[in-house]
Amino acid sequence: MSEAQTVHLTYEDGARAVELARESVESYVLHGQREQPGSMRDAFYARTGAFVRVKSTRGRGRLRGCAGAYRGKDQLGHAIVDAAIKAASGDSCQTEIEAPELPNLNISVCIVNEYTLTNDPLSDIELGKHGVAIDAGGEHGWMYPTIPVELGWSKEQFLTNACRKAGLSPLAWQKEDTMITLFEGQVFREREDGGSVEAL
Repeated sequence: MSEAQTVHLTYEDGARAVELARESVESYVLHGQREQPGSMRDAFYARTGAFVRVKSTRGRGRLRGCAGAYRGKDQLGHAIVDAAIKAASGDSCQTEIEAPELPNLNISVCIVNEYTLTNDPLSDIELGKHGVAIDAGGEHGWMYPTIPVELGWSKEQFLTNACRKAGLSPLAWQKEDTMITLFEGQVFREREDGGSVEAL
């Protein structure tokens, strides 16, 4: 059963979430400081999980950082800041984001609405709706709801790649001792043309 505090962001809230994530990345990269959410919109006081994903807009658009959690004990505003900082650090993709990269990044945020454990992921996953988190043997990995749609993956490919990301066997999702959590959320991201934020 989900422990997430149900929250549904308006477009304006989503745009502010992305803006806050970018401000947090830039503050960390340029000054080594933690951005403060400041006076937050009402939705940002909900206690729920959030993810931040940072991609380069150059070349093939490689992933530069991703971090967050589907379970959130902190207020959403602070969860976004923490995820953005971790995504900008070297923790998620081995190399820390550097100042010259900042103009060439695309930032997206996933706000978790609810999550649930599943014993039958192939039946329960709806591609484009669910993100997936894999836990087994002390290893953990997760993937955004939009990724399989972006890459044209099947359910099996989605689960297999989530296992690889967690450092597990590609077929670990088929084992009884692997915990699979499906999470639903709203995804907002910067438009690649440098325009306004879009809701996915």
